[in-house]
Amino acid sequence: MKIPFNKPHFTGREAFHISEAALIGQLAGNGHYTHLCQDFFEERYGFRKALLTTSCTDALELAALILDIQPGDEVIMPSYTFVSTANAFALRGAKIVFADSNALNPNIDPDLLEALITSKTKAIVVVHYGGIACDMPSIMQLAQKYKIPVVEDAAQCIDAFYEDQPLGSFGSLSAFSFHETKNITSGEGGMLVVNDPDLIAKAEIIREKGTNRAAFGRGEVQKYEWVSLGSSFLPNELTAAFLYGQLEHLDIIQQNRIETWTAYYHKLRFLERDGHIKLPYVPDFATQNAHLFYITTRSKEVRDALLAHLMASGIHAVFHYLALHRSPYYQSRHDNRILPHACRYEETLLRLPFFFGMTDEETDSVSNAITAFFR
Repeated sequence: MKIPFNKPHFTGREAFHISEAALIGQLAGNGHYTHLCQDFFEERYGFRKALLTTSCTDALELAALILDIQPGDEVIMPSYTFVSTANAFALRGAKIVFADSNALNPNIDPDLLEALITSKTKAIVVVHYGGIACDMPSIMQLAQKYKIPVVEDAAQCIDAFYEDQPLGSFGSLSAFSFHETKNITSGEGGMLVVNDPDLIAKAEIIREKGTNRAAFGRGEVQKYEWVSLGSSFLPNELTAAFLYGQLEHLDIIQQNRIETWTAYYHKLRFLERDGHIKLPYVPDFATQNAHLFYITTRSKEVRDALLAHLMASGIHAVFHYLALHRSPYYQSRHDNRILPHACRYEETLLRLPFFFGMTDEETDSVSNAITAFFR
């Protein structure tokens, strides 16, 4: 049995909404379906302002512009993350100050942050790996103490919570992804959430090429003018229509993915008990939104051998991020601090096939292949 790493899920409603968007006759961004999607997130999760973007990468770059990141500014973030997290701020000339993950999961270790803060620190960026919440009260308390804005890289976090508060609602700004590997997809796509009311108008202007078009459309100003630097971050209406077809089925999608996540956990936990692997650690304060399922092994050699074993069995598993502090681009810019947990996750973490509609036979095949490797 060949098992792919990912299969995009289609609800059957996407084509209907794309046809509706075409009939409405507005295909450029910020139309009917853009507003339907944005309203969905604001009403369901209480986000102050949701703004669709062409990708999560664009949402992060928009966040860096909104915060007016300048050359020489410092931005603290985890080393174990996707390159877009750092690239958005490095593009503005910022010095990236990488922090280590914690011992129990790949999320940033909040106990290390205060020592990294200087007078040049202009933002703290957190990444909720796998949709599992960081220790947000500790991070927000520290940020408020030093008056530093927090940006949540919530790329993997749709329908994920810290206790009963949605991820993406803590920071001044947060960025979501609707890439085809995410729970909810539009192929490519993203969203910026603006929780700080003082930043909403600025976000709308920068997102609309530096114009006051959004305010003009609401009748708040008499002229549609160029008022600031900005760029085009809007997805087209066909992308938004596709996304809305997914959002209509969010609860169904989440229930199915959680069932798959739980099946993996129960089928593999005896291997953790016997000391062969570690399963995802979900703190008591966090939910798991079934974005992905990963294991960690005792060493890189074991991980690589297991990966080769699975691939030979027709199972497409993958390792994940490479620690950015020792990447070819940034290692000469890093301050030589050793970040042991980021390196450990780089070398030992393995993501298993995970997608909507995985069957018991498929999760059995993956679990049995892993078991056979260790037996």
